Amino acid sequence: MTPVELSHTVLRAVRRAVDEGELSVTVPGRAVVTPPGPGGCGDYATNIALQLARPAGRPPLQVAEVLLPYLLAADAVTDVVVTGPGFLNISLRSGSPAVLVEEILRRGKRYGHADGPDAQPLVPLHAPHEVRAVVVMDAAARILRSQGAFVRTTCEAPVQPEWTDILGVRVDSYGPPATPGGLFLRPVPAPVDPLPLGRDAARWALLHPAPRDRPRLTDDHLVQRESNPLFRVRYAHARTRALSRNAADLGFTAEPGDVQDARALENALADHLRVLTQAASQRTPDRLARHLVTVADAALPLLPTVLPRGDEKPSAAHRARLALAEAAGAVLAGGLSLLGIDAPQHL
Repeated sequence: MTPVELSHTVLRAVRRAVDEGELSVTVPGRAVVTPPGPGGCGDYATNIALQLARPAGRPPLQVAEVLLPYLLAADAVTDVVVTGPGFLNISLRSGSPAVLVEEILRRGKRYGHADGPDAQPLVPLHAPHEVRAVVVMDAAARILRSQGAFVRTTCEAPVQPEWTDILGVRVDSYGPPATPGGLFLRPVPAPVDPLPLGRDAARWALLHPAPRDRPRLTDDHLVQRESNPLFRVRYAHARTRALSRNAADLGFTAEPGDVQDARALENALADHLRVLTQAASQRTPDRLARHLVTVADAALPLLPTVLPRGDEKPSAAHRARLALAEAAGAVLAGGLSLLGIDAPQHL
């Protein structure tokens, strides 16, 4: 279940409580669903009870208790815990790895994306006239839009043409923030001009570190060796694409199933939805960049086992490993795209 689907589940719980006469409120158009904060638990949390308390004329804790059984009735929900002043912490049923892989392959690069724009307020992002801030804002906007948000970006002054031509940034308008209360993104500035690294390496160098960390803009981001995280991510993706081509030549295709000794990769893929939600809600593309490294590092040991060796015939195990590898490749390609970085088919 994606965060957008869970938001709809929360709204259905509110609607059922209203229909049963347990709440007297207007069902809102949106329920905010985020990873649990400090003191929370489960997979996601929602403040819908706090949102409805005033119109319901009841304390948030009472509203939460009313909604709890309706949420527990949802098929994908395994537990709901009320914490703090009335936050509903929701645990979801984990599908089998094969089901997860099947869903990723069905959605492809758009796995984890909302099906369309959500009914939520405009998200205004603003950046100073500094290259790293503008690149971070551009990536944050891409991630937010993937989650169904309406985003408008502004920069204090027009960006240099090469920031657009080389780094691929897009800014909606210039000058003061168009909307009061927008988020001002101020990461530690780039110490030198990143443009000589080219688009992909420069964006990675600016996005991979946490906003509070000083980016390292050196040629290390261009070298094709294991010490370069960007190389590992792009290499892992390119290898998955090569495996698909090689498997087709051998006459077999992917089929999700049980894969032995792949728990780390399955866990990393299962965490992708949560990472996208966090990166969107906290406007932190670095979370996504580091997650892609985790996926790549977990995928690389699997890849040499995908194809049959010698006279070995393709088996169900080979098809399942190919499906898992292709799922990893889809997540890596989709994540790189949200960061504005190319995912090459060959490397």
